[in-house]
Amino acid sequence: MRKYISAILVVGMILINVGFMSPEKAFAASLTSVSDTVTNLTASATAGHTIKFTTPTGIPSGKTIILTFNNSTATTGVTASDVTVLDNVAPITVNAGAPTTTNWGFVNASPVITFTTGTGAIAAGHTITITFNGTNKITNGVVGTTTLAISGTMADSGVLSMAIISNGVVAVSASVLGSISFTVSSNSIYFGNLRTGGPCFAQNTDPGNVTCPTVAEAEAFNMVAGTNAPTGYTVSVQGDTLTSGANSIAALATNTASTPGTAQFGLRMTATGGSGVVSAPYAAAGYAYTGTTSTAVPVASATVPSANTTYSVRYLANIAALTPAGSYTTAHTYVATGNF
Repeated sequence: MRKYISAILVVGMILINVGFMSPEKAFAASLTSVSDTVTNLTASATAGHTIKFTTPTGIPSGKTIILTFNNSTATTGVTASDVTVLDNVAPITVNAGAPTTTNWGFVNASPVITFTTGTGAIAAGHTITITFNGTNKITNGVVGTTTLAISGTMADSGVLSMAIISNGVVAVSASVLGSISFTVSSNSIYFGNLRTGGPCFAQNTDPGNVTCPTVAEAEAFNMVAGTNAPTGYTVSVQGDTLTSGANSIAALATNTASTPGTAQFGLRMTATGGSGVVSAPYAAAGYAYTGTTSTAVPVASATVPSANTTYSVRYLANIAALTPAGSYTTAHTYVATGNF
């Protein structure tokens, strides 16, 4: 009888010991490389957050990732459309509420935000980047240290801290002075002796007492203008037509082709570089001159800040058979005005 009882006790002890030899349960790990880059650390200010962490264990499908802010930080108003998520560099779509297939679910119960993974698992060692920088942002708490706890039904967890200060904004100011540049390549131009048998064009060197040394259109001089003015600049000219005492050569009131044998005085211009353009009536193939000794007229302009524009200026003079003899001269004043 005693031997039988002993056998039972031995068996019982073996069964109990076997029960304690079951497999060990896996324990959670700490998240690594945890960071939160905040766009503004000023108390009570709204700010974007870029939260990164690496999961040593990985995250299976259907698990939660819970972000919990403290120190009066509020996530009120932040929606799924304000969030972007990356698995390493691969984007993960986030939708409000429960997850749908591979999309992550999103629930905001300020100051706690819960993500629930979809059907796709996150591999061990991957880095998750969660960015809040949409229309609605997170509101910082009071001055002090704010902690962000990252937890959930995923295996890994972690906590990080952020310093909230009274004012993290530094006002920086600077001024850019308005400027305009303007040059004229020559201050004297010459026609020589005018003729009835063909046109004469001005040149920038004195030919002496010769007849029309320049009979084909040529540049008399050029002007270069540029500015950083918000609405550009205007170049104007003021002065009379060619005159000799009481006599004058008729200025062309509209853009007109050269007609040798008819008294005509005018100019035209072309523009290269920058944003400047020649004003009417000086931009066409004909010639005109509408300025007077008392009235300045625009000949070129830019409507935006412009790099240097070079204006090539060409002057024409024709005479009639009965144009009175004399020494005909004039002075034209060119002015560039910035539209600041």
